[in-house]
Amino acid sequence: MAGPNEYLTVTEDSVGEIIEKKSRFIALLHHVESEEEALEFINNVKKEHWDARHNCFAYVIGTGLPAERANDDSEPSRTAGLPILESIKAAELTNVCIVVTRYFGGILLGTGPLAKAYRDASKAAVDNASVVRMRCLKNVVITADYDSYGKLRYEADRLSLKVIDAQFSDKVLVRMALDESETGHMTAFMNELSRGNCNVTEDGEIWVRELTTLSSSDKL
Repeated sequence: MAGPNEYLTVTEDSVGEIIEKKSRFIALLHHVESEEEALEFINNVKKEHWDARHNCFAYVIGTGLPAERANDDSEPSRTAGLPILESIKAAELTNVCIVVTRYFGGILLGTGPLAKAYRDASKAAVDNASVVRMRCLKNVVITADYDSYGKLRYEADRLSLKVIDAQFSDKVLVRMALDESETGHMTAFMNELSRGNCNVTEDGEIWVRELTTLSSSDKL
């Protein structure tokens, strides 16, 4: 389960497919950063599967109060978009869009089995996804001399702290992504190391991908 300063998302497309009474349901899950990206993805899937009976979709974007949308694409109300959306929310994913394409097999399913088919297809795409945890960390900037920089890098490597980049001139400007405790430790470490001559400042927040890639079944 993601914490208050974390969220779960995917890194690559994944597919889930089921056959129900000769109808083929193909679910494609895709990472998006905005509603514009989601709509572009949906339109691309519709173009690719122009000959399908339905291309139903749902997406969730953002954290806190995320943007959510579900669409049945002329299937009976709440039998397609909502089950897809429920699959996304059950997995606690955000910044994702799922389109489920249905090739009609000639047999009517009824609302209950139809909703289950859309839910099962979208869940299969979620289950096949590579899920990653994103964390909101402090963007910390450290200005240090070259001798202190070498010791800073050693300490950062020892504690597996996240160094984003370093710029070199007469001094070294190091940008790191740290949580509260890591920021406190690094501030105390650098002050002691340089006898107060280095500068440690916070410059907003940054979302950082965790190194561990989770399967959807392992994320909770």
